[in-house]
Amino acid sequence: METVRVSGQSRPNSVAGAIAALLRLHGALEVQAIGAVAVNQAVKSIAIARSYISVDKLDLSCIPAFVKLELDNEERTAVKFTVRSHPLETAIEASQTLEKPI
Repeated sequence: METVRVSGQSRPNSVAGAIAALLRLHGALEVQAIGAVAVNQAVKSIAIARSYISVDKLDLSCIPAFVKLELDNEERTAVKFTVRSHPLETAIEASQTLEKPI
């Protein structure tokens, strides 16, 4: 699975383009970010990527998790987002899903 690393200086529109391209190509990827500003940029990028893939009738799901990374012989905690694409539901399908009892 491809990994996109996001920093605090990353431009969300550019990262979103990379995420959208990888979702179209592979259907899934990981987005990693270390630090509050980087996580904020990553979340914005994922939200923007969602609009980019909607023209292809795709939507995305995102699962956040913490992961330990080794950087410069130092262990760091990052936030990892596993992002997967799936067919876009129509409004009718989505409302029917919400109405089903659990």
